[in-house]
Amino acid sequence: MSTLFQLLLGGVAGWLAGRVMRGDGYGVIIDVILGLLGGWVGGFLGEKLGISLGGSLGYLITAFAGAVLLVWISRLIKGKA
Repeated sequence: MSTLFQLLLGGVAGWLAGRVMRGDGYGVIIDVILGLLGGWVGGFLGEKLGISLGGSLGYLITAFAGAVLLVWISRLIKGKA
């Protein structure tokens, strides 16, 4: 998968995570960054758990799940959860 396509899917995943998690939000830029980091975190955790989702849709789902996890953890740290 090309890097540009990963950036696009990570951005979409971060935006979706921002909408699902509700609250004040962090803004589009931070949502995109959380989506990109979420793709990495979700892929890492999925590998450790033996879960493998292939293709673009799999990456989007993985990035979304990872971004939701990161948003939740960041809100716990900030005391907004």
